[in-house]
Amino acid sequence: MSAVEHDADVIVVGAGPGGSATAYHLAQHGVRVLLLEKTEFPREKVCGDGLTPRAVRQLLRMGVDTSPEAGWLHNRGLRVIGGGIRLELDWPDLASFPNYGLVRTRMDFDQLLAERAIAAGATLRTGTNVIGPVLDADDRVIGVQAEVGPEKAPATFHAPLVVAADGVSGRFPLALGLAKREDRPIGVAVRRYYRSPAKHDDDYLESWLELRSKESGENLLPGYGWIFGLGDGRVNVGLGVLNSSSAFGKTNYRRLLTDWLANTPDDWGMTDEANADGPILGAALPMGFNRVPHYSRGVLLVGDSGGMVNPFNGEGIAYAMESGELAAEVVVQALARPAGVERERALQAYPAELKARFGGYYRLGGVFVKLIGRPEIMRLATKHGMPHPTLMRFVLKLLANLTDPRGGDAMDRVINAMTKVAPAV
Repeated sequence: MSAVEHDADVIVVGAGPGGSATAYHLAQHGVRVLLLEKTEFPREKVCGDGLTPRAVRQLLRMGVDTSPEAGWLHNRGLRVIGGGIRLELDWPDLASFPNYGLVRTRMDFDQLLAERAIAAGATLRTGTNVIGPVLDADDRVIGVQAEVGPEKAPATFHAPLVVAADGVSGRFPLALGLAKREDRPIGVAVRRYYRSPAKHDDDYLESWLELRSKESGENLLPGYGWIFGLGDGRVNVGLGVLNSSSAFGKTNYRRLLTDWLANTPDDWGMTDEANADGPILGAALPMGFNRVPHYSRGVLLVGDSGGMVNPFNGEGIAYAMESGELAAEVVVQALARPAGVERERALQAYPAELKARFGGYYRLGGVFVKLIGRPEIMRLATKHGMPHPTLMRFVLKLLANLTDPRGGDAMDRVINAMTKVAPAV
């Protein structure tokens, strides 16, 4: 068999935050990258649109201008509402992370990141729907099969390595037999945009630990909610339900959202259907490494494709971008070695480092998910935890995964110790 002519050194499937971050960091190292995206930009994605300092750090590492003048709404921290208490917690002041978060809609966020990858030297092909792998005689992936354009013209692209960053659907890893693990947490989130002059320029992300409807009175609705101002006259409002909740899979989530919003103040604009800007849309949140292995047969999984959403807070963008940067670092080292045993040894560093970095933390997150799925425990935690600001600052650091790995304060040392002793998932 004659050698296949490669279209790139690496093919990245999916130009979401994880795929574009991977492509950017690879291209920065001079690697020939082909970034394939099934849709056209700009395009909508179901998301809370809020970015913690962990995600902001990844944007800065990609050279993104995060100034207000560039269209970003900055926030100071998290406002937590629950147990009759409203608590504003500023993002921690750390050496490892910036002290601000951001909000920006996915409508142009993903396009902005893809453009950073292109500027670094990656080649982007939109309207290219990857439908499966190309395998060699040893069952190793050496490229992808795709359908291009509205006419779905068949196309084949070859590369010695492929990065699957195709999101929660994970169609590419599924085609390789990598199914989701049922023993890991998963969530469902729904969100909608509303015009809200009263809330749109909030400098805190707002998290609701308790949801109530007008009819329910003292009975809590399942899940947790958020209200994130977009700075353009609108807010992103949504709620999430975890699979540890008895309501998971048995609830009309769209109805749940409108029931909760019917109980918010009228001047917020969320009780009036006329203020809605678009439909209620939903998406799954694959958490805690719910698809493994993260490297197999020439394919690395990045972001949601590898189930990397944080179980503590439902954040996915930071981990998609961070895993993309890590994948790029490992691939650069691997491509410098001859194909075969030496290259494979280098590629195994990717799942090993992911496990070292997030494995123990995600294990703790799995325990957390099971606990808050029980309403009586959530009620106790809210009632007795919320009145203690110091405890809540600790909780914020834990939930947002924001600590200094070396040095730091006593809270950092406790959280870092907890994640080290927890068995990695």
